[in-house]
Parts: sequence; C-alpha cells; structure tokens
Amino acid sequence: MTRFDRDTEPEPLSEGRYRIGFDPGWFVIRGPNGGYVAAVLARALRAEVGPERPLRSLTVHYLAAPAAGRAEATVRVERSGRTMTFASVRCEQGGRTVALALAALGGAFPPAVDYHDVEMPGAPPPEELGAPQPWTGPGGGPEFAERFDYLPVGSPPFRSAPRAQTLGWIRLREPRPIDEAALVALADAWWPAPYMVVERFFAAPTIDLTVHLRAPLPREHDYVLIEVRSDSARDGYFEEDVRLFHRDGTLLAHGRQLALAL
Repeated sequence: MTRFDRDTEPEPLSEGRYRIGFDPGWFVIRGPNGGYVAAVLARALRAEVGPERPLRSLTVHYLAAPAAGRAEATVRVERSGRTMTFASVRCEQGGRTVALALAALGGAFPPAVDYHDVEMPGAPPPEELGAPQPWTGPGGGPEFAERFDYLPVGSPPFRSAPRAQTLGWIRLREPRPIDEAALVALADAWWPAPYMVVERFFAAPTIDLTVHLRAPLPREHDYVLIEVRSDSARDGYFEEDVRLFHRDGTLLAHGRQLALAL
C-alpha cells in the first residue's frame, strides 16, 4: 500500500459515516493541500456508493483548514436513479464543518453527439526532460509537493512571466494506478498559475475546487501532462483552470478552482 492510499483511506464507522485523517505530510503552511482533501473525500464517497458508477464530477468547498489528525466524513446519497447517483459528503473535525462536497456518478449514455476538440498541448515526452525537479522557490516548497514528481516544461515559477500559465508532467512519486482519487489530487498538485507572474511566494488557499473526470479509469501509473492557467486575479481572488492529459492525448480530467491570493 502506498502512502497516498494509507493517507486517504476511510475507516467505516456506521452507515454513511467514516473516520478519515489528514496527514501533515500533505500540508501547505497551516492546512492540507486542497487536492489531497478532495481525494480523501472522494475515497469516502466511493466506499459508500460502491464501484458500479464512475465519478463524473466532484465539487469541494473548503470552509476551514483542517488540522492534522482525525476527522469524520458523512456521505449521503441524495438521489440514485437508473443511471445517475448524486451524493454529498460533509467533513467535520472538532465539532465544526471544514469541507463540503457534492458529487455526480453515472454510467455512459447513448450519445446524441460525439466530438473531441480538445488538443493536448505540445510538450516533449517526460523521458526527454531528465530527472524530476523539486517544487522550489523563495522559502522552499510545501511539504505535500514531496509526494509528487514534477517535470516542468518551460519557465519555472517566480520569474515574472508575461502570463499566468504553466505546463508540465506530473505523477505520484510512489507507483500506483491513476484512479479517481489520484486524478482529483493531481488536479490541485501543481503550483498556482499566478506564481508564474510574480517573484515571491504567497499563500493561495482554495475556496472551491471542481474536477470533471472525462475518461475511463483506472490507468497504469505514469506521468500525466498538466496545463494550468489563470485569466483573472482581482480583489484578492483568482480563478484557475487545469487540464490533465494522458500521454496518448486523451483528456483525463479538467477542473476549475477559486482561490485566494494572500
């Protein structure tokens, strides 16, 4: 069992209730990385609803930064029909709610239309980029970044680039299949796009994160190409869009988050 599996595993307590935990090895400053929190909740969700229906959409709102240690997730199936299941997950710790999630799970439908116009950005294969590079910058990198391998394509962060966008290959450091939980974690594992247009580190806690999963899973352990961009930062908030591609060009997932620039 990998560290990712251990640190995201839910323990059943009773119907719909799971003991979960937040390991400090996945923290950023004073709280856990948002993608890691989402992965923990995704695994509790999967434990409750079963394996039959693929996860199509997960949205997490981060009400407060969880502390290291135990917490409780309550999964409620809000509606389950012939082809779709809608569920919620409430994460509580120390008597307060720290995260809320909504999820949609469903099988395939006979398509009324079928097109795939998303093009994978051009990038050298990971084998041509050398050894993985640590996420470093002014003051060093966050603890959770040590759980991933990074192969940036182009400029590193904190170099005052003209646009808030970045590209590279990423994978979990310990080999394990790319499943729902792993993709959700990867969607928030790269450095924030605004780091490309500044010269110094700032805290960027996530307010909400939505990930849409767009391809059959699981896949074998491998790098995925991640493209991250932000088009607007105002009033201390910025939005960020991310796309994750298999090396064969398949769009695995895309996501959007709203975050703070503190």
